[in-house]
Amino acid sequence: MEIITDKERDAFYKVLYNRRDTRSEFESTSIPEEILKRVLNAAHHAPSVGFMQPWDFVIVQDKKKKEKIKQAFEKSNNEATSLFEGDKQALYKTLKLEGILEAPIGIVVTCDKSRSGPVVLGRTVNKEMDAYSTVCAVQNLWLAARSENLGVGWVSIIDHSVLNKILNIPENILPVAYLCIGYVSHFHERPQLEKVGWLPRIPIEELIHYDEWDNKDLTI
Repeated sequence: MEIITDKERDAFYKVLYNRRDTRSEFESTSIPEEILKRVLNAAHHAPSVGFMQPWDFVIVQDKKKKEKIKQAFEKSNNEATSLFEGDKQALYKTLKLEGILEAPIGIVVTCDKSRSGPVVLGRTVNKEMDAYSTVCAVQNLWLAARSENLGVGWVSIIDHSVLNKILNIPENILPVAYLCIGYVSHFHERPQLEKVGWLPRIPIEELIHYDEWDNKDLTI
């Protein structure tokens, strides 16, 4: 196994800190097949519990299917709007939270909990570890896409059962993420929700505990 050089390390952190959730910046330029395969292969090399590799990738290009997915988002988003009150609700209504029709493709990353049988090494106690593994694949995909100067947006406000129906995904397969992906006009300097004041970034010092919860003192 090769040692990572300082230059390679710095390139990785540049990609990491410049990853953004893309929504309204998509361009119609198609993604070359070799680049898309590189991104998907990066996702496929994520860690997985018991090496079960529970993920599949459904590429969504058909306009009519995208329109149905957009309608499903609108329904869920309208329901979500009522959960917020006052200024938060007003701000929520101004946010664009997807790029389903604007992005050249969508990718549904799914989790097959039955892959490799009923007993999976490492999943014997915590049954959700396969879904966590699939999220690792999503993160790999997102970072690989950013290294290719592709934007990615995770559409989380959508009923997964509706995705199964629209895309003919079997009921036993769990859609973990609907991702919009494509080239973009620009990447934002800061995450959109931080920029508009939805929430600030929490200082890392507040999130680190030593040996037990709420112990902030490091004694070595």
